[in-house]
Amino acid sequence: MHLVGGRRGYVFGQWGSVKCRDIGKNETSSYPLGAHYITLANNHDKELLDFLEECKIISHYENGLPFYNEFALCFEPEERLLINGQWQEGLIPEFGVPDTDKKQIQAFIKIVEALKPVKGNDDKYAFDLPLANSSADIQFRKLDEISFKDYLKNEGYDSDYLHWYLAYCCKDEYGQKLENVSAWAGLHYFASRKGKAANAEDNAIITWPEGNGYLMSSLATPIKNHIKSAMMVYSLNEKPDGKISVEVYDLKTQKTSSIIAEKVILCAPQFVNNKLLVNWKREEYDLTTFNYAPWVVANITVNALPNNKGAGICWDNVPYNTASVGYVNANHQSLKLSDDKMVFTYYLPLCERNPKVERIAAYSRTYEQWLDIIIPEMEFMHPNITDSIENIEICVWGHGMISPAPGFIWGKNKENALKPIDDKIFFAHTDLSGISIFEEAFHQGIRAAKEVLLAYGNTKSV
Repeated sequence: MHLVGGRRGYVFGQWGSVKCRDIGKNETSSYPLGAHYITLANNHDKELLDFLEECKIISHYENGLPFYNEFALCFEPEERLLINGQWQEGLIPEFGVPDTDKKQIQAFIKIVEALKPVKGNDDKYAFDLPLANSSADIQFRKLDEISFKDYLKNEGYDSDYLHWYLAYCCKDEYGQKLENVSAWAGLHYFASRKGKAANAEDNAIITWPEGNGYLMSSLATPIKNHIKSAMMVYSLNEKPDGKISVEVYDLKTQKTSSIIAEKVILCAPQFVNNKLLVNWKREEYDLTTFNYAPWVVANITVNALPNNKGAGICWDNVPYNTASVGYVNANHQSLKLSDDKMVFTYYLPLCERNPKVERIAAYSRTYEQWLDIIIPEMEFMHPNITDSIENIEICVWGHGMISPAPGFIWGKNKENALKPIDDKIFFAHTDLSGISIFEEAFHQGIRAAKEVLLAYGNTKSV
């Protein structure tokens, strides 16, 4: 459940009014309203490693490997799956799974593990983070032209259990089903993460009660005096002297004003940028190729631990073959001896129908109607949990994340959308990567900043 951005939804009802913010908090715990974690940074990603060191997530290095803050590394037990009537450890289906399916699952895992160190004919990793650093070798890039589902079919992977697991991964990472995700993106999920640490297993999870809101706060704190919130930009216009007039509406004072700038970095998704830039000539691209997946995030406060059959409650708790991707225990990193009262962050990608249809349906649902979707799933995982629920806060993300449909990541449309306008307006958003995760958002910002420096003729800092 990675970094989400875009339109915010408001829902009201009997278990508490709902207003989407950047970080949620109540008397029980802080909790996320979007993404909950990152994985270990790739060891060749110096910029990200430096940032993690700046905000004390990495304390030092031992034998050349980063030592991560133990309070941020996900505590054990980490993951469990409700399958065939019982909770099992780990998310890869095992309990009650036939041997033939297990062999196919292991064969796939072996292949994607083997892909991690593979490089193309340009000596770049076939799959890397950020995506822009990945190899341009056609043998890998051509995988972007077909769906992940077709790739699996062509390779002879027909296990329902394997397909469920990979569909879960795609819903979790991209907000879409196998048939709506490119094979390149599907393999990238597994093969791009190569992080190693001095004090953690490969690709370990880094998380906080408030999720990636912690990272947002870490980025914002040093420049908090320069951040203006509750300010809505509604237009950008070029002045006679060549500068840019940014028209802004202050939601607090309900007054408009203009900010004059030489350069502007727009960090909004492209469907927003298109409305802001009606007076500018931008490189031609087809906005309809940008597919944004809607999501619902519900934070559920309970006052008693649910009963379990099998593995006990973990950080990530996933039911097999349901609409949601389960819930994360926001209190998992707590050091309290007793945590009977806690917050479960439930994630539901709305991907059963066309995203536009899902958005219309989401917009029209009442709070009670959302409960009719969420509560039965929670009851399926934990019978009689309804009696323990104190509050449910729901956040609807109409355009939660960009989805890497076949042909999108390495397509011309995304490439054109990346191009600045007249070296004056620059773009930085995860929809320009093709996947919406923190690492991509981080590097999109750095790329745009470097483009601004180059536009000023400053090459020393780039």
